[in-house]
Amino acid sequence: MANHKSAEKRIRANEAKRVRNRYQHKTTRTVIKKLRTTTVKGDAVALLKEASSLIDRLAKKNIIHWKKAANQKSKLTRLVNKLA
Repeated sequence: MANHKSAEKRIRANEAKRVRNRYQHKTTRTVIKKLRTTTVKGDAVALLKEASSLIDRLAKKNIIHWKKAANQKSKLTRLVNKLA
């Protein structure tokens, strides 16, 4: 258990950040899943824009690695470009 006030505050802050990061990561994964199942080109383009924005935000906040973000965006872009 924490022995200092600052350590107790750090524990609270870390928990709040963990919950926020989990929420943002899960939201992004949901949008990506929705994009992968879409077959309409127009909807896919709109979802790609939203997903790219969310992925960039996760990478900026170091929730995911920036190279993972680049790989995800690249794969999703190729997927959307294949749609007729």
